[in-house]
Amino acid sequence: MDFFNQVGKIAIGSRLRILTEKITEDAGKIYNLYGVDMQPKWFPVYYALSNCEAKSVTVIAKEIGHSHPSVSKIVREMAKAGVVQEKKDKDDGRRNVVELSATGKEVSEKIQDQYTDLNNAINDLSSQALNDLWEAIGEWEYLLEQKNLYRRVLEQKKQRESEKIQIVEYSPKYQAAFKQLNVEWISTYFQLEDADYKALDNPENYILDHGGYIFVALYDDVPLGVCALIKMDDPEYDYELAKMAVSPKAQGKGLGWLLGNAVLNKAKELGASSVFLDSNTILKPAINLYHKLGFKKVPGRPTPYDRCNIQMAVNLV
Repeated sequence: MDFFNQVGKIAIGSRLRILTEKITEDAGKIYNLYGVDMQPKWFPVYYALSNCEAKSVTVIAKEIGHSHPSVSKIVREMAKAGVVQEKKDKDDGRRNVVELSATGKEVSEKIQDQYTDLNNAINDLSSQALNDLWEAIGEWEYLLEQKNLYRRVLEQKKQRESEKIQIVEYSPKYQAAFKQLNVEWISTYFQLEDADYKALDNPENYILDHGGYIFVALYDDVPLGVCALIKMDDPEYDYELAKMAVSPKAQGKGLGWLLGNAVLNKAKELGASSVFLDSNTILKPAINLYHKLGFKKVPGRPTPYDRCNIQMAVNLV
């Protein structure tokens, strides 16, 4: 086990697979010891049918926590070995149900002593261990139901990568990045419009000189995301969240979330009561982000963008 001692818990899948293989190998020998013609992988299906009640594949799959295709394959193998048989459901002739065959029922009589001895052997093994494996498996299954391992790793990845991210305020050295990131993003889905060029070619005059702000997301000191807070001349909304763009190289690293929060925090700092935005519903990740930031759809109003088909706003008070 030197390998696992060196690698540690990241090899848990490999270690569990080896443990499962050892137990499965012994299980085959144990069936032979009791004269039971059974493959270890059949056991969950067999046990689900051992009360002699006919059941559909769907019901069996639900009871034992296997997929429908997996149970179907096992049922075919068991039927070929003569352990189960399929028949029409007496309540619904359109579907088949599965039940133990005469051979399968004979297995039920042979296997009872095996159950007793196996249970006692496992209890003996557990008594020699410092940790209760059965209880631990139950805890892990519950916790992974709440949040699977993939999701947990993804969260750790984002947390680690977020430590490389800095949100800074705009300075002239970021003008090229502000334009390039927006041109790249807008051109992917739409065509640039006059209002885009006004903001991107001269952000100081169009945004900053009128009381607005621009934030830049640096990843390892490289500008990979931008977002603007533009002062609005509007009786209902104080500021507009606009020109949010994140490089495809930085997708999934949380830059959009951090930029959005930076903009909203600045708006609150400035005493704003609301922030408005224009968008398009084909931009599903962006719309989802806006919802997470608290934006909700609002009635349409005049917009300088032909591409806009949804307008949203968030109340800050």
